[in-house]
Amino acid sequence: MSDKKIRVGVVGVGDFGRNHVRVLHELPGAELVGIHDADPERARQIAAEFGTQAFSEIGQLAEQIDAASVAVPTVLHAQISSELLQRGVDVLVEKPIASSRAEADGLIATAKNAGRILQVGHLERFNPAVVAVQKIVTRPLFFEVHRLGVFSPRSLDVDVVFDVMIHDLDILLWLVDSPTRDIQSVGIPVLTEKVDIAHARIEFESGAVANLTASRVSTERVRKLRFFQAREYVSVDYTRQDVTRIRVTGEGSEPAIDFEKLPTQPEEPLKAELRAFLSAVRERTAPLVDGEAGRRALDLADRVMAGILEHARRVKPELATAPHIR
Repeated sequence: MSDKKIRVGVVGVGDFGRNHVRVLHELPGAELVGIHDADPERARQIAAEFGTQAFSEIGQLAEQIDAASVAVPTVLHAQISSELLQRGVDVLVEKPIASSRAEADGLIATAKNAGRILQVGHLERFNPAVVAVQKIVTRPLFFEVHRLGVFSPRSLDVDVVFDVMIHDLDILLWLVDSPTRDIQSVGIPVLTEKVDIAHARIEFESGAVANLTASRVSTERVRKLRFFQAREYVSVDYTRQDVTRIRVTGEGSEPAIDFEKLPTQPEEPLKAELRAFLSAVRERTAPLVDGEAGRRALDLADRVMAGILEHARRVKPELATAPHIR
């Protein structure tokens, strides 16, 4: 494998983007060439902090790099990623892939036509606990998922379904690998004009059923996924990056119960994600989370949101005024 450093840039250096800059600055396989942000002063500050250059124009940055992280507001994902792809730059775009399914389709087509790599930032795929649990999945039939967080003034341009729940929707689609049969969902605004807390029940053609709760207005931070498959219960803690597997190992009237901690290698998921992106760029291989995977997660999130708005229309029409459905 080549040890050539990949020349990289970051477009959008808010809270998420700054973390991309930090990690790319540290990764040995990356040469952090520069950054761009709509706020020139913030771009200068971040560039000075990490010893790189602030570019006033995306085009100028694109001329100097091989690959880019795009961490701008969701409404700009497709526009900026498409511009970079057309300029010959491989792109990792933060989730969700775009603000609509049509935009996602256009972005995927642009990457294909340009012959460039498009990866979507569903970083929980790179969480060591998820990496470990994927190896033991057989046929899961029931999921309980909780992703709860305290209020933060970031990412308020999208509903909690697209900001938070979409992580787990992507993981479900990956682990279950089956079309959906039925979706029931409910959600309400609490502190913002967007939906801040949501619950969904999703049934898959495989027979698997998942209950998901996502909130950005909770009093504690919880990131857990639990599922059941034949003679097994598995608990995943995203934050602790650990997996507990409980199995029935005996027969007869007094079966033995085995508790096992799956081995994991603790690591910041963003670091693993960006390292995998650089590897895909260097080796010209398909990324783990490609545009199609990002599109599937967005489509399922849209369908969950459609259920929320339908529920709102029935029980409280004033909650259903925003044009969320794409």
